[in-house]
Amino acid sequence: MIRDNFPNLSTVYIDGYNVRYHSKNGNFIFSVLAQLPGLAHTIRREHAWLQDFTQKIPVDGILSDNRYGLWHPSIPTVMLTHQPGIKTGFGRFADALVRSMHYSFLKKFKEIWLVDHAGVPNLGNELSHPGVLPHHATYIGLLSQMQPVQHAVTDDHLLILLSGPEPQRSLLEAMLWPQACAHSGKVIFIAGKADAIVPDHIPAHISYHQQLPAKQLQPLLEAATYIISRGGYSTLMDLAVLRKKALLIPTPGQTEQQYLAGHLHNKGIFPAYRQQDFSLEKALSDATHFPFHPLVIDGVNEAMQVVVDEWVKHI
Repeated sequence: MIRDNFPNLSTVYIDGYNVRYHSKNGNFIFSVLAQLPGLAHTIRREHAWLQDFTQKIPVDGILSDNRYGLWHPSIPTVMLTHQPGIKTGFGRFADALVRSMHYSFLKKFKEIWLVDHAGVPNLGNELSHPGVLPHHATYIGLLSQMQPVQHAVTDDHLLILLSGPEPQRSLLEAMLWPQACAHSGKVIFIAGKADAIVPDHIPAHISYHQQLPAKQLQPLLEAATYIISRGGYSTLMDLAVLRKKALLIPTPGQTEQQYLAGHLHNKGIFPAYRQQDFSLEKALSDATHFPFHPLVIDGVNEAMQVVVDEWVKHI
């Protein structure tokens, strides 16, 4: 994706954290806790890699998208995050304990850029606006690959947009595919995985895609009557920018998505449903009575541009 969007830039591959589920329906927090020793080792390894890399290649500044080892004692480093106020699902005491651990990692970076609107309304609520912020944190607004439009044309189709970690992405696809096949209207089904297995039989009313780049995806999102999607933060930012009506199915056990989906449902912005008992036709019927209050945040990417320009001046 990076190479497709920025063909003239050099790229270097670093192994990911590879956070995974241990069971199909297990709590995400328990799964992460079990993997902490391995994650700590990966963070130390990527920090050592950065030290070695910067001795060979001159680097003026570092932007880290939730890579906790990519800080440097003498190079300006920035951490981008949308959730300084992590939600564990085990109450405020557990949230405060995990937040304290999180802040100990964040303080190693020269700056923290918070991906949300600084004021009200905002997208993350307590995730991005905890009671106490790191002293070096700055809000940079919502970030989206989509561009706001004034007058989108709707062609009355349902768009199913899948994303997120396995095995839950595949489980949701297996659940939604027969329901999409039984749906009477036009459906655009995007599996959200480059190597997703294409169904043997695709009904005439369904347009199936494994994955789509932003330029092809945006007009399909704009034209959709309703969008069925996960509640991941990047997806929510795109939906907020386009001001679309979406029905959210948060990933089971992933407390961040469950918190956001519940908050947005209570605010009347997007309805949220549990994966295990989701019914497409019932959800679409219920959607006709849901308020769908738009999350109106103007100037998308403008706050980010100001912060980035100022940062570049000083590196």
